[in-house]
Amino acid sequence: MPQYTASQIRTKKQMAKKVVEHHFGKSIKTLEFNAAGKTNFVFTAATKEGTFIVKIANARAKHKDFQKEQWAIQKALEAGVPVPEILEVGDDLISLPYMLQQKVEGTEAIHHPERLEILHKLGKYASIIHSIPTDGFGSVFNWSKNKLSRKKTWIEYLEKELMFAEGLKFLQDHDILSKKKTKNLAIEFERIKKWKIAPSLNHCDLRLKNVIVDDAGKIKALIDWENCSSNCAPYWDLSIALHDLSIDAKQKFLEGYDLDLEEFKKRAFSLTAFNIINYIPDLQRIIAKKDKKTLELYKLRLDGSLDLFSL
Repeated sequence: MPQYTASQIRTKKQMAKKVVEHHFGKSIKTLEFNAAGKTNFVFTAATKEGTFIVKIANARAKHKDFQKEQWAIQKALEAGVPVPEILEVGDDLISLPYMLQQKVEGTEAIHHPERLEILHKLGKYASIIHSIPTDGFGSVFNWSKNKLSRKKTWIEYLEKELMFAEGLKFLQDHDILSKKKTKNLAIEFERIKKWKIAPSLNHCDLRLKNVIVDDAGKIKALIDWENCSSNCAPYWDLSIALHDLSIDAKQKFLEGYDLDLEEFKKRAFSLTAFNIINYIPDLQRIIAKKDKKTLELYKLRLDGSLDLFSL
């Protein structure tokens, strides 16, 4: 989680105040900084018209991420997925992009006593999300008017955005995996390249921390669509959604999704392949810090030594 200075928070709070006052007048009761914001400055604004979330980006380039999130949330809402209503995305009122959305009352599902049932329902919503068709693959798709930056084919996405060949080289150069396992990973990616798939919307972080529920465990909203992409469903989303769940929780999610289990078994190793590639930015930071102990623990994780459920 980023460490913002008091000066940075004060500056962004003034920006958030300007955004809220522009849309609702001088009706702000409270405006509180939310320290949980990871990639944006997040504020909760209580007004006479209701309670709202204001996100202030930390860079001008983030405007496109807000636009993408707005597009995805609208499509998910139309498909019947509970999501927070985005009222405005802009970059003209203040010097940085902003997003204004309705605050959803509730709490993160991560500590709710009915987590397994919530995961079952989350699996159903994941299936609905994956029914939303998209064009191309990767982070630039229907939401953007740009054409040249889109990855039109699955192979183009794997090679130019996911960059799995460079990822395999990194794993080999730094002895993250044994030569045999790196070879197996390369063989799996050759299989993945041959998939014949139609792209669809993927949330890309369907975990309980992004599920807002009420006291009874009813899902009120799926939040944080900033990293959503046009991808291979369900396998890309499942690689992330199932990653840190217990074995029982994984099973509950898949029950809710109502997946073809035989087909899942055939492609299950692809989830491992995607996850290992997604670990590379973390591994690069660990190596840059020369943190040998943490690196060895990550190697243990990626080697499969912590998998206590299968042969």
